[in-house]
Amino acid sequence: MPVINRLADLSDEITAWRRDIHENPEILYETVRTAGKVAELLESFGVDEVATGLGKTGVVGVIKGRNGGQGKTIGLRADMDALPIEEATGKDYASKVPGKMHACGHDGHTAMLLGAAKYLAETRNFDGTVVVIFQPAEEGGAGAKAMIDDGLMTRWPIDEVYGMHNYPGLPVGEFAIRKGPIMAATDEFRITIIGKGGHAAKPHMTIDPIVVGSKMVSVLQTIASRNANPLDSVVVSVTVFQAGNAFNVIPQEVFLRGTVRTLTPEMRDLAQERMEAIVKGTAETFGATARLEFLRGYPVTANHDDQTDFAANIAEGIAGEGKVDRRIEPMMGGEDFSYMLEERPGAFIFAGNGDSAGLHHPEYDFNDDLIPVGCSYWVKLVETAMPAAA
Repeated sequence: MPVINRLADLSDEITAWRRDIHENPEILYETVRTAGKVAELLESFGVDEVATGLGKTGVVGVIKGRNGGQGKTIGLRADMDALPIEEATGKDYASKVPGKMHACGHDGHTAMLLGAAKYLAETRNFDGTVVVIFQPAEEGGAGAKAMIDDGLMTRWPIDEVYGMHNYPGLPVGEFAIRKGPIMAATDEFRITIIGKGGHAAKPHMTIDPIVVGSKMVSVLQTIASRNANPLDSVVVSVTVFQAGNAFNVIPQEVFLRGTVRTLTPEMRDLAQERMEAIVKGTAETFGATARLEFLRGYPVTANHDDQTDFAANIAEGIAGEGKVDRRIEPMMGGEDFSYMLEERPGAFIFAGNGDSAGLHHPEYDFNDDLIPVGCSYWVKLVETAMPAAA
């Protein structure tokens, strides 16, 4: 079950779609042009239904199999949004929009799912229904949740849902997946420390919030080193420390901001509980006060066992024996496909992007050699999960 010849033949056309999307990046929910192009192409393929405006700018295409769509319904999801990064690839199809680029490969994800949709609409070599999902705002906007809130899973009664993301450093043609948690919950924290400002030459007359904040940064690391089971994963990173604006003034307030990444709901709860105690206790030790805002972001992306085995088998049929890592280490990055996996059983898989720059890097580019591989994965997943009756 290698790459499908028809999809290899379509690669140039699909690549042209991808590069057009790459040249015209749109961030978060602003994917108006991209969504319009997706809807127009789906209509041209002759899919049975095209719905727009789910989750503000999401697009859904419905393709019914040879039995008129009776039976199972499978959802396939691609993300469409870009990032607020200045592109530095130097490619002739580089971003035309200053300060925005497809630095995570969502242009490729969209193009591969479009290619699969074109093939599936042509051949209909399956029974049941395929729902192709083109989602905005994966990069921090929770577009998956917005589409779900607009009725994605119930308007078309989806039974299982699958996602795919490119993976720099993994050879093109290879895949990686795991059962259970594969990507982390992505929570944000904001800490405001209030002390007593004053002259820098008279620190004894102040309550220095910079000292409090510095101590707090260190103590927060004990969540990982002294509170979490060594076999559990948790990351607490302070990424913003704002304090003062003059060399001779001890400020009144300090502001800290950062992220917490966890792989289980239990560790997520523990991290928040310990942060609350540490922030309050550290501030009180120095006579200051502090306020913590713990903002829960994307939940853990957790693959379902049966669907993970199924997805891995499909990938192995395309890539070949030994070319699918079924036990990839979990990643502490986040993914809002997690919301879809909370609603329905399914699996999220990585497909090799080859020797490219890393995700979210200004020199990153999606590898077009991945297109026939990714398209074939989508098609074989559908045809195997919902085989057409003889």
